[in-house]
Amino acid sequence: MDLQLKGKTALVTGSTAGIGLAIAERLAAEGAEVIVTGRAQDKLDAAAAKVGATRAVLADAGTAEGCEALIAAVPAVDILVNNLGIYEAKPFVDITDADWFRFFEINVMSGIRLSRHYFPKMLEANWGRVIFIASESAQLIPAEMVHYGMTKTAQLAISRGLAEQTRGTGVTVNTVQPGPTRSEGIVEFIRSTVSNKDASEAEREAEFFEKLRPLSLIRRLIEAEEVAAMTAFLASPLAAVTNGAAIRVEGGMVPTIA
Repeated sequence: MDLQLKGKTALVTGSTAGIGLAIAERLAAEGAEVIVTGRAQDKLDAAAAKVGATRAVLADAGTAEGCEALIAAVPAVDILVNNLGIYEAKPFVDITDADWFRFFEINVMSGIRLSRHYFPKMLEANWGRVIFIASESAQLIPAEMVHYGMTKTAQLAISRGLAEQTRGTGVTVNTVQPGPTRSEGIVEFIRSTVSNKDASEAEREAEFFEKLRPLSLIRRLIEAEEVAAMTAFLASPLAAVTNGAAIRVEGGMVPTIA
């Protein structure tokens, strides 16, 4: 299937690893001119080479200064994928004020700041895509990381609110909700939550889904490429009638039909 992305420019935050890197790769494979960004030069260079990125911008989109630097380097894009995010397991009573603000700053404000700049330009051009990479945790708030779940719910609200402003235009705003997706980070996260930390990776994964994510229908980690495939479709002209939606790519963990 041709997603008709040739000639489109796409900025993907947090694109040096994991889901962000997979999205950047898929968009580039579909013909888009992709800008990758990250905080570490070595990882940025490696990602740019792997993606075949048009540009690579060294900037921390989790800060106001980093967003300003990114916007200065890339004034306009057709597609903005707000993927940058952090997570950790922490008991609610141990989550400090600083933790709450740090998670909100990185997971929520990064997307707000960049959308505040690029979204009006998309409306002026009468075409554009803003995509927030949220999580099933936006609806199934995990007891072991309430602060993370809060930021993902916030992304749903922001995305829908922006979509309401696109009426009659060629711009869409959507969220993608992955479930637990394979990466170095999630493997270590699972290790931190299971009872037998010395078990094999497969055994730890099985315990994680049995005890902490029992609603999963696929009973396995999602691959980053599976999330990227849905994201690339939403970024394409073929998804013109999907707007203001929260698209689940979470293996059936959310037990509702709406």
